[in-house]
Amino acid sequence: MSELALLRSRAAAVRGHIVAMAAGPTGTHLGGALSATDILVALYFHVLRVRPEQPAWPDRDHFILSKGHASAALYATLAERGFLPVAELSAYGRTGGRLFAHPTPLVPGVEFATGSLGHGLSLGVGLALAAARLGRPNRVYVLLGDGELQEGSVWEAAMAAGQFGLDNLVAVVDRNQLQINGRTEHRMRLEPLAERWESFGWEVSHVDGHNLRALCSAFDRMPIEAGRPSVLVADTVKGRGIGFLEGRRQSHYAVLGPAAHRRALAALGESP
Repeated sequence: MSELALLRSRAAAVRGHIVAMAAGPTGTHLGGALSATDILVALYFHVLRVRPEQPAWPDRDHFILSKGHASAALYATLAERGFLPVAELSAYGRTGGRLFAHPTPLVPGVEFATGSLGHGLSLGVGLALAAARLGRPNRVYVLLGDGELQEGSVWEAAMAAGQFGLDNLVAVVDRNQLQINGRTEHRMRLEPLAERWESFGWEVSHVDGHNLRALCSAFDRMPIEAGRPSVLVADTVKGRGIGFLEGRRQSHYAVLGPAAHRRALAALGESP
């Protein structure tokens, strides 16, 4: 099987797991998890230097899910990568389990508890700065939601990363253009987004966030320029893969009943 075919297979499996979690008693942040799926699969199966059997390996690359409400996508990807049993995903959001609605370091492969939006990039800057000053090989990848960019702390971290020339740091923006209360551009305009990042000393690249070949190619080019942090703006669709939820803010959080679960599985090409 080619790498691209393997990546597509993994992405399909991750989406199936996410839908199953959304059909559980607590539901999940379905739309943003599905929009981030291909990015996470590209990272964990093509980019990141990690050891599932040794999650705390000192030379590992670090990944931070700043948009922590998309935890279902991260847990599903970590399970497919071998950090935890796939069977454990059925305990998502349940009392006594460790798969909380926001990521927790109780789960192997999770670096930080995240979900209070706007903090992940600051954590990434700290890790990247420490690695650079110690001459260590670790690279740091931070996935942010586009609505999260309305947080001022994101831009404080961006300014610091540019100041320190952290070319071992890559930010990825899940640019699905939707948040819980509607279109991002209707709430606090982000565009011109590339120019905003560039003004803080970052190099910017754009990519189709659902094209696994393009994602891998974009990550392979990081850092875009030596001595500068890189940001990849990934154009995505909220609810990707489930036609009746795609591009709809109603997918932000969903508890799928039996009928909706069957429809979602059919949209993914799976059997109930």
